[in-house]
Amino acid sequence: MSKLSPQDKFLDFSDYGRPFAKIIANQLKNTRFTPVHLTLLFGVSGLIAVYCMLKAHYWWAGFFLILKSILDAADGELSRVKNTPSYTGRYLDSVFDIILNFTFLMCICYISDSSLELTLTAFLCIQLQGTIYNFYYVILRNNSVGGDVTSKIFENEAPKAFPNENQRTVNVLFIIYLSLYGIFDRIVYRLDAEAYKIKTFPNWFMTMVSVYGLGFQLLIIAVMLALNLVNFIVPFFIIYTVFMVVLIGIRRLYLSN
Repeated sequence: MSKLSPQDKFLDFSDYGRPFAKIIANQLKNTRFTPVHLTLLFGVSGLIAVYCMLKAHYWWAGFFLILKSILDAADGELSRVKNTPSYTGRYLDSVFDIILNFTFLMCICYISDSSLELTLTAFLCIQLQGTIYNFYYVILRNNSVGGDVTSKIFENEAPKAFPNENQRTVNVLFIIYLSLYGIFDRIVYRLDAEAYKIKTFPNWFMTMVSVYGLGFQLLIIAVMLALNLVNFIVPFFIIYTVFMVVLIGIRRLYLSN
């Protein structure tokens, strides 16, 4: 199953790791390796990136951030090629993402001149950016013919587990997911409450939105680390949030049902 139907596919700046992710998934298709194993691996890659930042090995830190993005895409690809959709993997992936994002920002706070208050603000900004990307993307996926609907537009209750997973595990991970992401989902919904009624979004609009995807965020951090611009990472992501107003304005003014 593809995430999107052919006519809904767009240039996703956040999804640069997809070709490598597909190679990894195809190599592991007939092995005992599961998508959860890849999720754990991207967690390890993220922690290695943190270690490299602390040791001022910024090029290596950037490498492992990008590797994390590739592995993050690979777990979903492996799930699709093995035809083993999983809410366990979907929620575990998201929980790992937000924990790692927080860890990355706290590490950057430690090695830079940024204050804790500004760093926490940047973390909230990054999460809001990622949420607006996911909000529009999940709407598109759910309305796309034959698209992947593992992710829901509104996460109000724990979904029924697939046959290959445990319902209790899904329930626990859903509660953790909701406690970590619920506030961001509610904020974004209030900012654009009518968006879910749209049947589709133009490809150009989704390409614009993709600059807020986690993969592209990590790419920006990796580039800024490599250029030794560590002191500018926190203020950059705070200012970068302003573009959200533009995206939501375009959607509300020009893209309606």
